[in-house]
Amino acid sequence: AHYENEAPVKAKRSKADHAGEEVVYHPVKLSRNDLYRPPTAEELNQLKEAESLFHCSLLKMQMEELLKEVALSERRKRQIDSFIQTVTKLIQTVPDSPEVEVSDLSWLSGAVKVPFLLVPKTTKGKFHMAPPSSIDLIGSYPLGTCTKPNVMVDLAVTIPNDVLHPKDVLNQRYPRKRALYLAGLAQHLASSSDIGTMQYSCLHGNRLRPVLLLTPPGKDSSSFTLRVHACPAPGFFKPSRFHPQRNNIRTEWYTGLQTSQSGKISSEPPTPHYNSSVLGDLLPRAHLQFLSAVSSQCSAFTDGVALLKVWLRQRELDQGTGCFNGFLASMLLAYLLITHRISNSMTAYQLLRNALNFLASTDLTVNGISLAKDPDSTAVKFHDAFQVVFVDPSGHLNMCADITACTYKQLQHEASLSMQFWDNPTVDGFQCLLMTPKPMIRTSDHVFQLCELVKLQSSCKKLNLLSELMDHSGDYIHTALPFILSLLQQGLSQRIHLLTHSLSPDPKWSVESEAPKHKAQPPLSFGLLLRAELSSTVLDRGPPADSPKAAEFRQLWGPRSELRRFQDGDITEAVLWHGESICQKRLVPKQIITHLLQLHADIPESCVRYVGAMVDDVIKTGSEESLVVVQSYDDLSRKLWRLEGLPLTITAVQGAHPALRYTQVFPPRPLKLEYSFFDREKTSRSLVPKEGKPCPVYITPITVICHMEGSGKWPHDRLAIQHIRAAFHIQLGELLRKHHNYTCRPCPTHLDVWKDGLVFRIQVAYHREPQVLRESLTAEGLLVVRDNDEAQALEMATIHKPLLTSTLHGLQQQHPCFGAACRLVKRWLSAQLFSDDITEDTADLLVASLFLQPAPFTAPSSPQVAFLRFLHLLSSFDWRNNPLIVNLNNQLTAVDYTEIKNGFMATRESLPVMFIATPKDKKLSMWTKRSPSIQMLQRVIMVAAESLKVLEHQLIDGSQKQDVRVILRPPLEAYDVVIHLNPKQVPLLDQAVDPPAITFSRGVMSGSAAQPGGPLPVIDYNPVSLYLGELREAFGDLALFFCDPCGGTVITVLWKPKAFIPTPFKTSQVSARSVEVTGDETKTVPNVEAILEDFRIMGKGLVKSVEARTEKWSF
Repeated sequence: AHYENEAPVKAKRSKADHAGEEVVYHPVKLSRNDLYRPPTAEELNQLKEAESLFHCSLLKMQMEELLKEVALSERRKRQIDSFIQTVTKLIQTVPDSPEVEVSDLSWLSGAVKVPFLLVPKTTKGKFHMAPPSSIDLIGSYPLGTCTKPNVMVDLAVTIPNDVLHPKDVLNQRYPRKRALYLAGLAQHLASSSDIGTMQYSCLHGNRLRPVLLLTPPGKDSSSFTLRVHACPAPGFFKPSRFHPQRNNIRTEWYTGLQTSQSGKISSEPPTPHYNSSVLGDLLPRAHLQFLSAVSSQCSAFTDGVALLKVWLRQRELDQGTGCFNGFLASMLLAYLLITHRISNSMTAYQLLRNALNFLASTDLTVNGISLAKDPDSTAVKFHDAFQVVFVDPSGHLNMCADITACTYKQLQHEASLSMQFWDNPTVDGFQCLLMTPKPMIRTSDHVFQLCELVKLQSSCKKLNLLSELMDHSGDYIHTALPFILSLLQQGLSQRIHLLTHSLSPDPKWSVESEAPKHKAQPPLSFGLLLRAELSSTVLDRGPPADSPKAAEFRQLWGPRSELRRFQDGDITEAVLWHGESICQKRLVPKQIITHLLQLHADIPESCVRYVGAMVDDVIKTGSEESLVVVQSYDDLSRKLWRLEGLPLTITAVQGAHPALRYTQVFPPRPLKLEYSFFDREKTSRSLVPKEGKPCPVYITPITVICHMEGSGKWPHDRLAIQHIRAAFHIQLGELLRKHHNYTCRPCPTHLDVWKDGLVFRIQVAYHREPQVLRESLTAEGLLVVRDNDEAQALEMATIHKPLLTSTLHGLQQQHPCFGAACRLVKRWLSAQLFSDDITEDTADLLVASLFLQPAPFTAPSSPQVAFLRFLHLLSSFDWRNNPLIVNLNNQLTAVDYTEIKNGFMATRESLPVMFIATPKDKKLSMWTKRSPSIQMLQRVIMVAAESLKVLEHQLIDGSQKQDVRVILRPPLEAYDVVIHLNPKQVPLLDQAVDPPAITFSRGVMSGSAAQPGGPLPVIDYNPVSLYLGELREAFGDLALFFCDPCGGTVITVLWKPKAFIPTPFKTSQVSARSVEVTGDETKTVPNVEAILEDFRIMGKGLVKSVEARTEKWSF
């Protein structure tokens, strides 16, 4: 569909006169019928196209730009061509060597080793070195589908026929000769100065197919790699020998044991994987011819393949053992073209779209596809031997032989996910499809690793996989992998959407060292996409005891399966997992995995490294505590509704505190006070701490807004409204004490209620008060309405915050780990001293955006993965040019999105640096209006990027010292002054990242909360935040102050450079300044020594020491 090239449709039907004359358009007279004719199908299509066209053409243009980025430049192609010529000439001059037994390696100099694991030691056959019979380019480079960044050029060197024997198919004779031939080439090339580096590797991790990697010398060595394959001449072996049911490795040779039925080939197990890896060497030239023929028919073929390769690379599916590589991508597009699912005239954009659509809707694990002439009969025979079937044009080779069913399911899942957000106009499709990397640690909710891979040898024994192991030539890791995957899939069944595993990278080693052992590869990682509602249930209920399936169930779970009787009277098999708290329940999948691997695969628990919830440790408890707070609030809210005896009725009771939406880092705990710790204050009967005691426990007031109905009796004067509000507070307090015996303390601005060991701060609100605050009378008696900070703050407190709290409370009900994710994020922000710049509400909105618009991921189902994505969002989002749109309750349509973006672009300069739009706030971004500033946002982005790097490394790499708290310890080098506080006076000390060595008694007893009644302690008393407030008020123009509100014992200070520019002397501005006289000018600068002394004096008793880190005040 080349929409761009079409001429616009002419509205008026014109009659062109003779070609030479000027065309005159006349309005056409249309009959009444013509004028009101309904639009034709074609016209309707055009309308529909025009609508989706904008979305598509933008995507198309972006894809065209991307293709320019990944294509090889002419200069690079010239380099590659000249290097190929050099290498070809060198290889053609390989000297002959005398014929020896295959196992005799004396002809090789000691420096070069054979790239092969010789297990068993010997096999029959003769070998000698000889120049190749031909050298051809194969693979993506001659086809034109070779892309950056990892440029691989394939060269096929044909082993002469007299080196091989037709019976070399048996017992690894051919693969060993191939390895010997490569070693001979390596020895010959080692002496040449025209070659930069030389390494061995394996094709897609298959040890039977070693290759030689060459790079050019000098500065170009990293720009591309030449991969040399040794292959037999096409048609040298009969393809029929490689039928998936045939055996080509004899058990007797492989095990070295005489079998009772030796000599009977019929009893030997088939070796489909071995067969396909030998057959793969016979066909590359035929595949290249086939793909070139297809590609010459379709002009966009190479671009389509390039896009598909980028898509696969971002999802980590295109490299390693059992990957869906570029070759398969080309073959897939060729299949779609040959079966006419796509046409030759399509653009690269449409090729990619159709390929993904095909992948999403076709399950190759059930119905394989084939490029052979007679597809029906071929695919069937492969399904018994392989999990995924895609047969090549010859009809003999399954190109997906090494792919596991799980990898294909992952490919399907990714394709259908891409199709979902491709058409969604509210998602940046290009960014999600092709530009966002999806490493496993950020994609899967839980990840675990199998560390000592050598243990998989015993798994093969336990699972009884000798014949499979023989087929895989001793690669016990990939022999056991499909069985382990199906075992886990069976055990986790309903709890997960998807099980994925990492693809082992192709090993590389120098030509002078032995081939690495199988166990030398990095740990295998597995990823789980959890079903939020089922993943943490502690009970697996099985079939009834007398049903035939009960035996299967018992066999799967072993001793963990027990007969249980349920409340409905059923007696069934069941497995009960351990899990008290929400945190433990999240790890039920871990218990299942370790149990099954130990029971069926002999893999001990010590080898399973579960990184699913390592970071959650930082906020261990809290979900249960939030629940207690919410239940207590619900109870209070019901009691307020039922109060009788108020002059006006209550119209709404709304929570306005993070604890009521489950996102408070450390939710308030119900307290039981120890009265001996306190003295009674005479007049108000409240509790004050005794002299010399540590600072008492901090009591969080939980804000509740209580709206009163409107009435003509409300006054229209701001002071009078405040007095009436105060009267309401007094009366509410008296009613609550009378009916429910709660201790209440009314104030003009609020009423504190002590209930269940928690304090609720009730604020009465009147809906017209912000309006009254905006009105004022001029001297002439005119009524003027002006917006002001006071009115905005009141609206924020009584309208916006309660609304946000209830909306996010709803989000927590949909996504059970939303609250925990917010708490983790805010713990990081406060530990890095950013909690004043990115406020609680801003942080909650940022996390909400990850759940509401997760593309290209699925919504997070574990706090850890949400936290990693948060760090990625913070550090990679383009805050300068884009608004972050948080579509709460799905209220915004595509039109709103466009409107928000246009409004944002039009007034960018006057808007906050971090712009967050919500359905109720499309224009202003009220949550980020005050902070962060541009400098602070840059610092947050930098620290987030660094934290993400460190944390992902910690989680993936088990070899280093495990401590995820590294990212919660802020670097103090950046600050000028550090004020150290006395821990005795820091009430929240026990919330610190690294718990303190000594703890202080804070006047609290253990046990359940007190009964209602009893005296009130001092509420909301935190000396640290009070001191911080005083510092900001006194010195806010000179410096910025930072502190970790969760138990931080330092306050850090950053001087403002502008404050240190000398200013002319004024008597009104001499506080904390010293005078400098130069000539006849008198100027003043801040007096730093005196200011540091003031820090000490203001914080007497709280401040332990003031440390000046820099001499930075002589700017």
